[in-house]
Amino acid sequence: MANGQQNKDLLEKVFDDCNAIALYLDRFGNIFLCNKKTEELTGVTRETLIGKHWFGALCPDSSMEIKQQLFKAVVDDSFNYKRPNIFEGTLTDRTKNDLAISWNISPLLNANDEMEGVLLLGSDITLLQERETSMQNIDATLKNIISNIKEFALYAINLEGNITYYGMGAELMFGWKRDEIIFKHVSMIHAYDDVAYKLPFILEQVMQQGEYELETFLIKKDGTSFPVILNVSKFISSDTILGYIFMAKDITEQKRLEYQIFQSEKMAAVGQLAAGMSHEINNPLFVISGKINLLLANKRFGNKLKSDLKAIETQAQRIRSLVDRVLVFARKTPPQAVDLDINKVIKNVLPLLAYHKLPSHKIHIIKYFSDNLLLIRGDIHQLQEIFLNLFINACQAMEKGGTLTIKTNRLDDTFAEITISDTGNGIAPINLKNMFMPFFSTKKDGTGLGLSICYSIIKNHNGTIDVRSQLNQGTTFIIKLPFIKKGG
Repeated sequence: MANGQQNKDLLEKVFDDCNAIALYLDRFGNIFLCNKKTEELTGVTRETLIGKHWFGALCPDSSMEIKQQLFKAVVDDSFNYKRPNIFEGTLTDRTKNDLAISWNISPLLNANDEMEGVLLLGSDITLLQERETSMQNIDATLKNIISNIKEFALYAINLEGNITYYGMGAELMFGWKRDEIIFKHVSMIHAYDDVAYKLPFILEQVMQQGEYELETFLIKKDGTSFPVILNVSKFISSDTILGYIFMAKDITEQKRLEYQIFQSEKMAAVGQLAAGMSHEINNPLFVISGKINLLLANKRFGNKLKSDLKAIETQAQRIRSLVDRVLVFARKTPPQAVDLDINKVIKNVLPLLAYHKLPSHKIHIIKYFSDNLLLIRGDIHQLQEIFLNLFINACQAMEKGGTLTIKTNRLDDTFAEITISDTGNGIAPINLKNMFMPFFSTKKDGTGLGLSICYSIIKNHNGTIDVRSQLNQGTTFIIKLPFIKKGG
């Protein structure tokens, strides 16, 4: 008897002191027992609660709310069908705050499988839900940040190399939509050779070091490759490696700027070398030309010999002309600057095309001149030389005829932008990066100095020149020249 009483006292103490709402309902749903936690949260004494129907006691002001009605339906289901249930709902405490409660509903049956009552246990999960909501908000914020950084892409693969996560940043970078690439092999965005040879090395380094970073190339949906800084790390869950996480940063613009700096420094060095060589060539050339003139004046020489001397003189003049062009490229003298309307400069150059040998097929010239350009400051003769050179090149690239499009545009109050486009054969990618290098030419009879001189002149005008081209799709040159600064 003593042990039985002790067990009863212990059960009552456990029931009363447990850190959860504990209610024992009779078979009619009235509260038969409740504990201290119930009193604490509701602010109602157990004497008042006992004998009341559980729904009226726990939900006095919310009897019409849908969620409370669902709670009642779940408890009624346990009464009617003698089966346990769980439910997550809310309970208004004595301070009128809504608490998130996880309910465990357990029917109690007698030996004849008849309903005697129901035990309601409610755990306060408010803090847990707040933390979960906070983590969801943080996760959503991070995803939003990542998805709005266009030069970054986040994706993950499993151990078989299939893409298991593909963020919005990746969609912008690669061009593939998530449903087009998810669960596909990573070779869709990594070059085949990389997947076969480089990627296994990268993953091996990740296994040894925890993460690995390198510069490499990835592939867009249209097949074009682009440079990235790629950071690869392990994807671990419960101490098990499930795959790898890739963070790629597009460095196309960075590489373009680096190349421009390299090109500028290289052009400066070549210019210095060209100037020195030109002077060294000119000195003996003047002696050769002078001696030829003296020999031509000698009446004792026959016509055959004089004809040979004139051929030598012609070639000497050709060398001198080439040397003069090299000096134009290499010169560091500032332009003779005046205020200019760039539209008028271009319009005055176009008639000069008639005096040059161009393809006989019809070339259609389209002009779009902005009427709100500000004045620039420049050397009119040098600028005319640039535009004439580019117009001639464009026409020569359209051997079977085509369209030459000339546009001017105002970039804020900073630059005049001039684009010169043709519909010719285009430039091979391997040649594109060398277009402004001196002595580089794709023409059979070209000297390779025309575009180099254009580059040098535009640089001296504090401007920029860029070229975009694809084979069989034409070429576009983009020139930017600064407007005169206000108050300058």
